[in-house]
Amino acid sequence: MKISKEARRTSRQLFRVCLNNGTLDEGRVRAVVQKVSESKPRNYINILGAFAGLVRNEVERQRALVESAVALGDDIKQQLSAGLSKKYGRTLNVEFTVKPELLGGIRVRVGSDVWDGSVKARLDVLHSSLA
Repeated sequence: MKISKEARRTSRQLFRVCLNNGTLDEGRVRAVVQKVSESKPRNYINILGAFAGLVRNEVERQRALVESAVALGDDIKQQLSAGLSKKYGRTLNVEFTVKPELLGGIRVRVGSDVWDGSVKARLDVLHSSLA
């Protein structure tokens, strides 16, 4: 379903209201959703849908997922967290998970950015070049 320009503009304005010093304020998001749900302005379903998409994108931008083949030590975790925060210029919520299927190396995902330094990715590239 296509969203109108007015609904898209309204959702962006509501999203800006939810930012506090450049970070998303969960309390404001809840208040905005409640207020829009109660007042039910024209196209409120489309407004809330677009608003939810903006909030989802912002949450993903603030989250870093680090996958490794083996458990990482605390010093490496701290170095990765500091390096990612420095690269993106903001503090990130870094989550570390172990995925043995990577075989070695790490994969880092921040929002839509993905850095894959895993052995599995290298083997996949090699396999596709041979085929």
